[in-house]
Amino acid sequence: MYPQGSLSTLGTVDGLIARLESVRSDSARQWGRMTPDQMLVHLSDSFMLCTGKRPVAKSAETFMSRTVVKAIAIHSPMPWPKGVPTMKEVDAERDGRKPGEFERDRQETITLLRAFAAPEATFVRHPIFGAMSHSEWMKWGFGHVDHHLRQFGC
Repeated sequence: MYPQGSLSTLGTVDGLIARLESVRSDSARQWGRMTPDQMLVHLSDSFMLCTGKRPVAKSAETFMSRTVVKAIAIHSPMPWPKGVPTMKEVDAERDGRKPGEFERDRQETITLLRAFAAPEATFVRHPIFGAMSHSEWMKWGFGHVDHHLRQFGC
């Protein structure tokens, strides 16, 4: 069974941070095009987008993505699919930020992960899944970070 988690579960954030700290700039990807550097800024950009600190040009939300896709991604034990194109706002090869210095980008990702997981964090509407409860955001946050750490074998 695919491990599900939530950023609200005690120790989960620290576990993800330990895994983020194991990523090296030369870690080999298991799938996709992202480099480890791009993955870090992708995660940071995604946290900023979901908390309203980074704008979305156009929502990709549809009835299907709000219902079926969200139910599978957030509530089922199925692994997230590999190779799904990301939104241009969080794609370092398109409109996302470009990687800078690896260690600085890693620390920014960790800081944003901690802020995202904080009980007082607030969120905007997800650009694909629409309105989400706090519990759903915490599951999404875990799933997104876990998915990309697995991308690099971490």
